[in-house]
Amino acid sequence: MRLRRTTHISKAALCAALIGPLALLAGPVAAATGPAAALAGLDFAPHAAGARLHPGAAHNLKFATSTNWAGYAAHSTTYTSVTSTWREPGASCGSSTSYASFWTGLDGYASSSVEQTGTLVECYHGAAYQYAWYEMYPASPVYFNNTVAAGDTMVSKVTASSSGAFTLYLADTTRGWSHTVNQSNSSLARSSAEVIAEAPSSSSGVLPLANFGTVTFTSSYVNGGTLGASNPTAITMVTSSGATKVSVGSISGGTSFSATWHHS
Repeated sequence: MRLRRTTHISKAALCAALIGPLALLAGPVAAATGPAAALAGLDFAPHAAGARLHPGAAHNLKFATSTNWAGYAAHSTTYTSVTSTWREPGASCGSSTSYASFWTGLDGYASSSVEQTGTLVECYHGAAYQYAWYEMYPASPVYFNNTVAAGDTMVSKVTASSSGAFTLYLADTTRGWSHTVNQSNSSLARSSAEVIAEAPSSSSGVLPLANFGTVTFTSSYVNGGTLGASNPTAITMVTSSGATKVSVGSISGGTSFSATWHHS
């Protein structure tokens, strides 16, 4: 999904309006079941231009705010790989519909494309539903027809070559399934690498964020080195009025950090 920074909340080019209980990723859908049988209109978007970027006083840390992303983004060179592992969070669901997504990807921080794969949780009528997907935005995203549940250990990795060959890998090591998708696009910038918790978007803008509690990303690496060594920007998700939606902790051991829900 494109990142929407707080100083410029431009809407992504979305495929359709929300349909049914879940307006998930537009485009091809892999036989989704449950409340999300009609999955169109929800989008995982790149980072829109114009974020508030705040250089940190110590260790050259950088900070930014966004209305749809929380996590870390490295964006100082050309990137060929990003990977991370997380335990799929559940969600505390009320009566309203809400969403949260977790992924790794290349591009999207300062470009109009994102090559990404991860999971999504939807709250619908008080229950939480999980899905797995990949997307070569702005091409339509695609769902995997596999079960994902709260507590599952997920591994996500995106790699790219100088010729524009991309490999998107997503695995649920708890359930024993994995997918490797090969795509090609030599025009993509490969200008950033991210590990992100996101509030998905639809044609009406950023959607309500599901209360996922805290998700912890571990074993996070960029270009073969630790996430921390990439001098990434820490991104806090905020409302349009500046209230914190998701805070991110500092990077521990170079590879781990947590993102915590505060506001929908």
